[in-house]
Amino acid sequence: MSWFLKQKDRLTSLHPDMSETMVNKRILRNCCGDLEHAIRSRFIEPCSTEDYINATEDITTRTKTGRKWYKPQIDNNNSGKKISRQNKPKDRAPLKFHKCGSTSNLANTCPKNRRINEIEIENAEYTKETNDVSLN
Repeated sequence: MSWFLKQKDRLTSLHPDMSETMVNKRILRNCCGDLEHAIRSRFIEPCSTEDYINATEDITTRTKTGRKWYKPQIDNNNSGKKISRQNKPKDRAPLKFHKCGSTSNLANTCPKNRRINEIEIENAEYTKETNDVSLN
């Protein structure tokens, strides 16, 4: 793995007096958790860099551990040209706001948000009676 060797070269240039086992431990810390665990579980005692590289290649080829999630898609119509994420056609329907169902307003401009604490009273006479009672 070229990544493993690049990391080893970088660490040995920064810390020339670091032992090979310490360099390998630091490189393993840079791996993701599952890949690091899989490599460490293969060896009981510290090994050479070559053993770590062979184990890493073996693990990544046999399992999905340590792989990237994004795989570039190839357009079959254009004879193998890659489709970038920006050039994909968007087939989305217009989004509707969940409170009022319209597509024109957003959450901060929705008129129904302002009516949350609004109290509707049907009888105006009832309000007069309650006001008179509270004043006495």
